[in-house]
Amino acid sequence: MSTPLIQSKVKALRWLRVLHKWMGVPLIIFFFIIGITSILLAWKKKADLLPPTQKSEFLEQGEWISPAMMITIAELEMERLGESKEVDRIDIRPDKGIAKVTFKNHFKEVQVDGFSGEILSVDIRHSDWIEKVHDGSIIDFYTSGDEGAKLTYSTLVSLGLILLAISGFYLWYYPKLIRRLKS
Repeated sequence: MSTPLIQSKVKALRWLRVLHKWMGVPLIIFFFIIGITSILLAWKKKADLLPPTQKSEFLEQGEWISPAMMITIAELEMERLGESKEVDRIDIRPDKGIAKVTFKNHFKEVQVDGFSGEILSVDIRHSDWIEKVHDGSIIDFYTSGDEGAKLTYSTLVSLGLILLAISGFYLWYYPKLIRRLKS
């Protein structure tokens, strides 16, 4: 007994299978990238994707040098290494007596002692480039510098995931509904 309601559900089910397949096949690459980078970012401290935070030997033994001086010290170190010295941010850790200086054009970090101005560490922040791969901004990082690729990538992948979730639900639900309507 095939009623118009059952026929419409069967037709919708066929259409949803095609839609689900053709959206899922190209998006699977991006879902793998997002999934792998999500795991790496979640485990970044345990997997040593961040340089270990150093600790000042002079903790609580004097006055902090100014943040401007910390930036200057880090910039001079980058200049010595032949890297761009354009600072992105400075992360001051009072409990450790240090500042972490990161840069806009590369993934290195300089840890500066907040009391003596000594450079405690220069290392690559792997979590920063992994994060850029995760959100698609790695393309912007190496090309234009604006957020066009990141916004396009994030929007398309997110909309694709939403549509796959909706079509996946109906691919699960409609066969159950059709069986119920037939009985």
